[in-house]
Amino acid sequence: MPTVAFHTLGCKVNHYETEAIWQLFKDVGYEKTDFEQKADVYVINTCTVTNTGDKKSRQVIRRAIRRNPEAVIAVTGCYAQTTPHEIMAIPGVDIVVGTSGREQLTDYVNQYLQDRQPINAVSNIMKAREYEELDVPEFTDRTRASLKIQEGCNNFCTFCIIPWARGLMRSRKPESVIEQANKLVAAGYKEIVLTGIHTGGYGEDLEDYNLARLLRDLDTKVPGLARIRISSIEASQITDEVIEILNSSDKMCRHLHVPLQAGDDQVLKRMRRKYTTDEYRATIEKLHQALPDVAITTDIIVGFPGETEEMYENGFRFIEEMKFAELHVFPYSKRSGTPAARMEDQVDEEIKNRRVHELIELSNRMAVEYSSKFVGQVLEVIPEEPYKEAPDSGLYVGHADNYLKLVFQANESLVGKICMVRVDEPGAETCKGTFVRVLSEEALQA
Repeated sequence: MPTVAFHTLGCKVNHYETEAIWQLFKDVGYEKTDFEQKADVYVINTCTVTNTGDKKSRQVIRRAIRRNPEAVIAVTGCYAQTTPHEIMAIPGVDIVVGTSGREQLTDYVNQYLQDRQPINAVSNIMKAREYEELDVPEFTDRTRASLKIQEGCNNFCTFCIIPWARGLMRSRKPESVIEQANKLVAAGYKEIVLTGIHTGGYGEDLEDYNLARLLRDLDTKVPGLARIRISSIEASQITDEVIEILNSSDKMCRHLHVPLQAGDDQVLKRMRRKYTTDEYRATIEKLHQALPDVAITTDIIVGFPGETEEMYENGFRFIEEMKFAELHVFPYSKRSGTPAARMEDQVDEEIKNRRVHELIELSNRMAVEYSSKFVGQVLEVIPEEPYKEAPDSGLYVGHADNYLKLVFQANESLVGKICMVRVDEPGAETCKGTFVRVLSEEALQA
């Protein structure tokens, strides 16, 4: 049996797409092997969100070529899309496919094996108008399944290269999403995470259909599905209709990731974000009214060009006021080819580092504050895996619907089931809990 090995860099969408590409190889008789082993085909799914992403992608490609110089080396993903010539120039690379046309990857491998001629199959992503259907009926991770619902982004924030790597917004057909969700539930998944490049923009390119309607259809047309999570949604996309379904459906998780990026209006404007802090605040307040105890997590970019100490402090106070459950903090990193990389007033690295540390401390403080509310409460948790910090202790880790990460005594047989777990001790990273019981199938259907 021919073997194939994968290496994925970057975001959840890339990981989803690698799973889809593995299905294609599996269907034509390949066996999967570890990337560190000798394989007949290596597929590297690249990232280009930062210049470091490009560099890491090149290192991984070279590692595969060294491991087996005879193997077919296929490179795909965002870096392959934006700069295919750079990748084709690496001696030993055989096939380059961007972020579309990946369903033909196994054909390209066969073609290469016959002709031994390098294949550059990267097309102009800005012309792509149809969503590329890539099916993932099951995942290596057994407890929660990702379901990609859209591709591309129309926003063109000044720090971001992604529209050039992924193209413009295109939504997956609703019937295809529902069909895929039913397959995932049939494969035993209780939780589905809706994912995409600009997930909350789902439906902007469809007639008479939007994200709220998709959520309603997932709620009513997928029997056996217990939890629906949205991977990320912009404040401007949280419409009253979306809030209504979050409020009325008992399947929607009490957790939303709403990227803020900066808490100061001048910085937001320079980033070309589509909202002000006042608009953002109004949306978050609405969410808290509709869903008491909802966990709101966010992304923050620190040290964006032109961010003065005053703007940073404004942002810090705004972030504090929003009472997030967790922050994902990134120091601004220059991405060649974006307007922000050409801006004059770049912020000194030491200043960025100090600000990052201050915000991480704030994040830990807010996480403890948020998790403290739930001490003594019993939450629904899906055990995922043994607790890595203490592998032999019988402790398992899993997420509650409000995204709290709980550590509690459990066993292998509970993985993937919905368990009732009492929160005993709050924490910044994980909370300690006590297993109460497994939620029965009947209770789920009720």
